[in-house]
Amino acid sequence: MAEEIAEARVYPERKKIYVAKLRELFQKYQSIILVDADFVGSSQMQQVRLSLRGNPKAEILMGKNTMVRQVIRSLKDELPGLQSLLVKNAGEPGYKYIYGNVGLVFTNDDPKLVRGKILENKVPAAAKAGIIAPKSVVIPGGVTTLDPGQTQFFQVLNIPTKINRGAIEILNDVEVIKEGAKVGASEVALLAKLNILPFFYGLKPLWVYEKSEEGTIYNAAVLDLSTEDLLNKFFNGVTKLACISLALGYPTAASLPHLVSNGFKKLLAISLATEYSFKQADKFKEMLANPGAFAAAAPVAAGGAAKPAEVKPVEEEEDVGGFGDLFG
Repeated sequence: MAEEIAEARVYPERKKIYVAKLRELFQKYQSIILVDADFVGSSQMQQVRLSLRGNPKAEILMGKNTMVRQVIRSLKDELPGLQSLLVKNAGEPGYKYIYGNVGLVFTNDDPKLVRGKILENKVPAAAKAGIIAPKSVVIPGGVTTLDPGQTQFFQVLNIPTKINRGAIEILNDVEVIKEGAKVGASEVALLAKLNILPFFYGLKPLWVYEKSEEGTIYNAAVLDLSTEDLLNKFFNGVTKLACISLALGYPTAASLPHLVSNGFKKLLAISLATEYSFKQADKFKEMLANPGAFAAAAPVAAGGAAKPAEVKPVEEEEDVGGFGDLFG
């Protein structure tokens, strides 16, 4: 309801410029990478913008999600595929793609190259209490620069320590933060005292929208797959389909070669066991009847190699003479 009211409002000049720019980008570019911009500062964002002005080339646009969704709705006749970006979460309130601190990266170049350029622009950052850890954090064992009076930080986190020459020594490597867990204030204080910047923040690619594929949206992690990976997954799927088809006795394109091969084996077995013969079985019968002839012809058929050289017997010497000639 709030969005419908917003659509009826008259935009001030600045918002009109933004809407016009967004419509232009939607119509100009073929691919859109949706990125999470949490914890990304303005200076870092500017650095990413500059890096995407070369090759590959892309444009980044941030803005209010309500305005972005409104522009997408206004283009439903011109670009119907864009409506796939307005999908809502199944069984949950809110939208699946246009939500939170999301940004849009527009490009006509290979999305894989653009994603790589985006991921290059990361900066180290300290842990903050209350955030969800993007990765696990391990404090390495060894002598620290902290004096014995600060052992309470380690005791709270159950980190075994000892005093070594007036400084606190951590006995073993300790995982203080697990990936996906909420960061606590104690962990933040300890990491700050140890001058550890555990995280790297930058734009995080989430989804990729392809206009040329009628609004197809896929996870940005798919861009990590190489051509070889895709072929392996495809052939693995074909193999599983063939196995299922053979087990059910239901013929498919994947199981057809195996069905033909198995049928030929059965016919060949019948032919070899009886007087019945057919053209493809004649060669196998000849091989069983005269295996020596085929064995002699095998080297010539395989590589056309010449006759093997005759091996001359080595004449036996009367006296070897020890090891005197070992080095010539």
